[in-house]
Amino acid sequence: MGNIVFSACHGFRMDENMTTLKKSDFYFDLPQELIAQDPLEDRSASRLLVLHKDTGVVEHHRFQEITNYLRPGDCLVLNNTKVIPARLLGVKEDTGAAIEVLLLKRRENDVWETLVKPGKKARPGTKIVFGEGALRAEVLEVVEEGNRLIQFSYEGIFEEVLDRLGEMPLPPYITHKLQDKNRYQTVYAKYEGSAAAPTAGLHFTEKLLAEIRAMGVETAFVTLHVGLGTFRPVKAENLSDHHMHSEHYEITEETADLINRTKENGGRVFCVGTTSCRTIESAADENGRVQAGCGDTEIFIYPGYRFKVLDCLITNFHLPESTLVMLVSALAGRENVLAAYREAVEERYRFFSFGDAMLIH
Repeated sequence: MGNIVFSACHGFRMDENMTTLKKSDFYFDLPQELIAQDPLEDRSASRLLVLHKDTGVVEHHRFQEITNYLRPGDCLVLNNTKVIPARLLGVKEDTGAAIEVLLLKRRENDVWETLVKPGKKARPGTKIVFGEGALRAEVLEVVEEGNRLIQFSYEGIFEEVLDRLGEMPLPPYITHKLQDKNRYQTVYAKYEGSAAAPTAGLHFTEKLLAEIRAMGVETAFVTLHVGLGTFRPVKAENLSDHHMHSEHYEITEETADLINRTKENGGRVFCVGTTSCRTIESAADENGRVQAGCGDTEIFIYPGYRFKVLDCLITNFHLPESTLVMLVSALAGRENVLAAYREAVEERYRFFSFGDAMLIH
């Protein structure tokens, strides 16, 4: 199936009484010490803040207690993308100057779109060496947003070389070194291609998923490869002026049928993470039926958006003024979300990728 590009307004209907929303409407104060630097030893031992979207009522639980909010006939939608160790530390061949390359997207064969630091040292023709020559690269050209197209050369299998030399591309707010690569990977990660983890899924263990399935809850898998655009700040003050980054997704016939059948039978669709949410909302038609296939989505969900498929959302706590906090505000209401975030700060929840979880119910 050919690629379909969904615009930022795909499936977007604004309520007539919506005033112009600004980036600053989604600001909240967050103490630096609440940003989780390390994952918990037990994935499902994290805390769970439950926000009832219709009333704004907040409850506090442990993540294992998510089962209390699920019932037979519901469906969990999970993103089975796999993070690649996309951060490579090398040196310029001619000067030995240190240089960092972050793999963003494979263009063709061994040509990748990358983010290079420092960019000034990476003009076309620049040659970079990694792992004492186990991997070599040449900058081909500078593309949009200052990214570089790089051609790699190596012996053997690229994925094996990358696994040996690459590091997990942790978000910029995590400064600790990750001891175990698998802790930035969901237990159901399958298809390689992400530069960041779908972090809401990090709370699930195989045991917890087995318990959920035993309750009569279905699990459906989508694939959306998460790009670093997820961490890019919103620069436009008016949200309508913000251009969302594009990400590639795939939905199988089996998954589309399962989600559609859940809705037809009166079950609820729980998306695990904003990436799963963006995927199914992008792939749904105006009648709320999810269509199988692949595409690139730029969907930007913020208050005023009417959800076509999703009923409930399991997510982490997000950065102030980010597109992700705007998405959860579209589901539960901006004032409800900001009040819940203030309570999470007061209760000393752990924030962001390795932090605690939130259920919007």
